[in-house]
Amino acid sequence: MTLAPMNLVRVNLGARSYDVRIGPGLLSRAGAEIAPLLRRKRVAIVTDATVAPLHLATLQAALEAEGIAHTALTLPAGEATKSWPHFATCVDWLLDQKVERKDIVVALGGGVIGDLVGFAAAVLRRGVRFVQLPTTLLSQVDSSVGGKTGINSTHGKNLIGAFHQPSLVLADTAILSTLPQRDLLSGYGEVVKYGLLGDAGFYDWLETHAPRLRHDPSALLHAVTRSVQMKAEIVERDETEEGDRALLNLGHTFCHALEKATGYSDRLLHGEGVAIGCALAFELSQRLGLCSQEAPSRVRAHLKAMGMKCDLSDIPGDLPGAEALLGLMAQDKKVVDGQLRFILARGIGEAFVAADVPSEPVLHLLRDHL
Repeated sequence: MTLAPMNLVRVNLGARSYDVRIGPGLLSRAGAEIAPLLRRKRVAIVTDATVAPLHLATLQAALEAEGIAHTALTLPAGEATKSWPHFATCVDWLLDQKVERKDIVVALGGGVIGDLVGFAAAVLRRGVRFVQLPTTLLSQVDSSVGGKTGINSTHGKNLIGAFHQPSLVLADTAILSTLPQRDLLSGYGEVVKYGLLGDAGFYDWLETHAPRLRHDPSALLHAVTRSVQMKAEIVERDETEEGDRALLNLGHTFCHALEKATGYSDRLLHGEGVAIGCALAFELSQRLGLCSQEAPSRVRAHLKAMGMKCDLSDIPGDLPGAEALLGLMAQDKKVVDGQLRFILARGIGEAFVAADVPSEPVLHLLRDHL
């Protein structure tokens, strides 16, 4: 049997280092990939109601082929699952399965399952190991790598959580073919973010090749691999977001406020909010005299060419006023000493952390777009 091409990105964090393996067919090889990590041949799998019918049987067969026993919990799909009640269900179930500290918990799903299961693993017996098997483009390029885990609160998104690195990430690019187009484009919001924040050459490549991602496995493999490489480099420099890692939040201060304003519903998917947030961040940068007028226009043109949301008017239904949105931004985790922290840009591929953005230009920008 010829093995499909696979790329490997190492996340170097000393004793917490791990591999991110990227390529088609990894799900059906998952048993062989996970087996070397196991002290005893059993794992607990947590997935959701959308992913389970598509991919759980393949994972179970891969584990059985290596003689690995397994149990599985299926949670409801959707952002609402990242909440205390479902978190409690997950932790209690893992305890019922008698998961020990040396065991492995497998998160099979998108960012919601990865974040929730990672947080459960972080607190269970003060920390058990877990493997990420991300099933969406968004989770493959972003949330499965870097060890940020957590759940949402009534106060905002991801406000309860822990840094807990996975032991392995298996990003099977072939399973992205099962994603609805809207979910694929949502994930692309995070891919394009990497080019915008730190690699102008990658952004140039995306402008040419991204329209083919759905139908070109080698382009998809490159886009996922480059995104993961950039995330790994930033996480290695700043694991717990004291400085550089904040760059990964390009577009997210706007995004999290918009997600809260739309009730974490299907009105706005996370990657759609990131895309709109990136467009707004570049426009804010231009208004503050930091980058040329051409940069925000180029960002919007590419997002539109991809068929993505890039303006507040692209979000269905009513949004609160500019002042209310600014108030939601003040709840963000990225607020430091009460100061709004934005990721701004001097150009494409040249993002930086700005800790002292006055609220007036942000208000004007929001008013103009509402």
